[in-house]
This record gives sequence, C-alpha cells and structure tokens, in this order.
Amino acid sequence: MPSNASKPALCLVVMGPSGTGKTTTAKLLSQRLGWKFAEADEFHPKANIDKMSAGIPLNDEDRAPWLASIRDWISDEAGMGESTVITCSALKRRYRDILRGAEARVRFVELDAPEGVIGDRLALRKGHYMPPSLLASQYADFEPLEADEDGIKVSVEQDPDGVVSEALRQLELLRPEMLRAL
Repeated sequence: MPSNASKPALCLVVMGPSGTGKTTTAKLLSQRLGWKFAEADEFHPKANIDKMSAGIPLNDEDRAPWLASIRDWISDEAGMGESTVITCSALKRRYRDILRGAEARVRFVELDAPEGVIGDRLALRKGHYMPPSLLASQYADFEPLEADEDGIKVSVEQDPDGVVSEALRQLELLRPEMLRAL
C-alpha cells in the first residue's frame, strides 16, 4: 500500500499560456514534493500537434479528448494513492472544469506574466512545436482563475526557484525541511 494512501491524492495543475514556464515550474514542484510529474503536451493527439506546428490554434473540439485524457491520468494516479504535478495550459474555465472532474483534489497554479515578457521568452525558445505566433491567440482565450476556483496565482517575473517557493507557500505545502532549505 502506498505510504500516502491515507491522505486524498492531490494534483497540482501548473497552468498558463505557452512560455510562462509551466514545465520548469512543474518539474521543480514535483522534485520538491516527491510527486510524479507529467507534461500535458505528451497527451496531445498527433493531429493537435500537427495543427499547432502549422501555426493553427486549437479549438475546443480539438482540446476535448486531450483534456479528457489528462483528467483520466490524474484519476488513475489518484486511484493508486499518488499525488501528481502536471502542466496544462488550462486556458479556459471550462477546460479546468473537465480537469476538476478527476478523482483527486485538483488545484491550479496559474503562472502570471505580461504577454510582452512571455513573447520575449518564446522568441528565444528552440525546438518546441508551439510557434510564438500563437501566443496572441492563447492570451485572447485565457481566462484567469476565478475566486471560487481552487488555485493560486504566481508571478513568473522571478527566478524558477522563487516561483516554486512562492507557489508552495501559497498552497501551504511547505514541509519543515523545505523551510530550512529556503
């Protein structure tokens, strides 16, 4: 039996438009918490990747099976007593509602930065299928977390360790040994 089976499984969804640092933040959170990490981009069907690679924004119909597969992964891991950290743009509330349908407590970590800051980052990024030209469409679709959603907002205009430390503080997930390391 997993050691954390006595506590309900928790999933942190690190969210925001492309280029906000979701992968870096989620990997660091996963390492600090000792939880399993997943990259939502790996759940996209090939048709979605092809579409984005061609500079065509995804629509809600494209995203539906992708979001369902992420939700199901969260539930599968929770069913084994595992807490997880996953990246997912989760740009719209209705997308987050699908993820909240998982058999776990799903909390969101919204990474926040002005579009210009993220545009500069994307211009420097190499080897990712998401072209910088789609950033404007992501910001146009983006619906920030609302007060009744289980989540927090963290500015990414600081180094990755600062982002993660702030997220853990706001989520009240800092363990005593983590406080000593800060």
